Amino acid sequence: MTRIAETTRARDGAAPADDGHPAEPSEGIVNSGRRGFLKNTGLATMAAMVGASIPFHRNMPAGLVPAAFAQDSDVLAGKDGLTLLNDRPVNAETPAELLDDAVTPTSRHFIRNNGIPPQDVNPESWTLTIDGFVDNKLELSIADLREQFEVVTLQLTLECGGNGRSAFDPPAKGNQWTHGAVACSEWTGVRLKDVLEKAGVQSNVVYTAHYGADGHLSGNPDKLPISRGLPIDKAMTDNILIAFEMNGEALHPMNGAPLRLVVPGWPASTAQKWLTRIELRDQVHDGPKMTGTSYRVPAYPVAPGQEVPEEDFVIIERMPVKSLVTFPANGADIGMETEVRGHAWSGDRSISRLDISIDFGTTWQEVELDDPVNDGAWQNWRSKVTFPQAGYYEVWARATDSEGDMQPFAIAWNPKGYLNNTMHRVGVRAS
Repeated sequence: MTRIAETTRARDGAAPADDGHPAEPSEGIVNSGRRGFLKNTGLATMAAMVGASIPFHRNMPAGLVPAAFAQDSDVLAGKDGLTLLNDRPVNAETPAELLDDAVTPTSRHFIRNNGIPPQDVNPESWTLTIDGFVDNKLELSIADLREQFEVVTLQLTLECGGNGRSAFDPPAKGNQWTHGAVACSEWTGVRLKDVLEKAGVQSNVVYTAHYGADGHLSGNPDKLPISRGLPIDKAMTDNILIAFEMNGEALHPMNGAPLRLVVPGWPASTAQKWLTRIELRDQVHDGPKMTGTSYRVPAYPVAPGQEVPEEDFVIIERMPVKSLVTFPANGADIGMETEVRGHAWSGDRSISRLDISIDFGTTWQEVELDDPVNDGAWQNWRSKVTFPQAGYYEVWARATDSEGDMQPFAIAWNPKGYLNNTMHRVGVRAS
């Protein structure tokens, strides 16, 4: 049966980052001084809100939302049913059963932040710079993007590279995602390729570098929380968008409003939120979360718990084949017959087959599988299941992609807890 999500909290004011390293101390982000969030509310008010005194209130980092009422805080405004994993930076996942829609509603799209979201996100004054090794440096407003380039709408799958990390044993540091750091919303914007072509990509360019307006957790204005990029060949594909709408409306503030990249099939960390600049470089980008072991895995299979030299890590590119059961919910009581459904996806590839099992993998049944709506969208699947007698069952889902890669039963362990694509299982009771 799938593991229940656990809300994780950072110690000593440092929320675990998705690269496995703790975030830096948080003085000065929202308020100066150590009392942080309490400074604006008052200690007595805060104690009343949590129902007890707070002996270590002076140690609370700035901007910390107390766990006792974090789920009701403004950080999840406009979201529905998400599980808050960290509040500094804000990270929240969606329970699998709430991802049942073919197109993920904005209210149920996961949140993955590395820093502090910007305060000024006025789309009227927002600009995007394209520079580096280009023939023509561009300074574009959102209105310019709409007027100068073809506006397209695509359903695109975004997944955090650490989705599924909570199942690793030995545990891997970082946000303990279960299954819900994935979504497939409808995005509207312009193709990154078109914008880069207008700027003029010089012959020595090998990589893009992405920059956003979010602030570093330390409060240091000279430090960036994350700046990743793409090989230029990937950046010039047709389904990477510079997006300004999500499901027909303005982007949600926690999903990168007013402008972001959407890079389907690769770790969502490459899809820079609050996008302000794209630089074209003549080397592999070396921004924050691009070097060391961030968003990297060993170049060869390793045993669980094995130490791996840093030089043996390689950058994650395409995400692996994966599927999700969205109905019925894990732990549900159901009748003797039910529909089972979900989604499947695989990096830059398509899904060719989806099988389910109700007898712990002894036999498998191929299900009805939809084609992707467009390149980069997940594929929806469904099947009718009749249980032979009352009792406890597990529904297992196993996807096979267009290149023949199939989901495994066991985790391919790596030190950072990335790329867990084991078969999704939900337990049900039939009666």
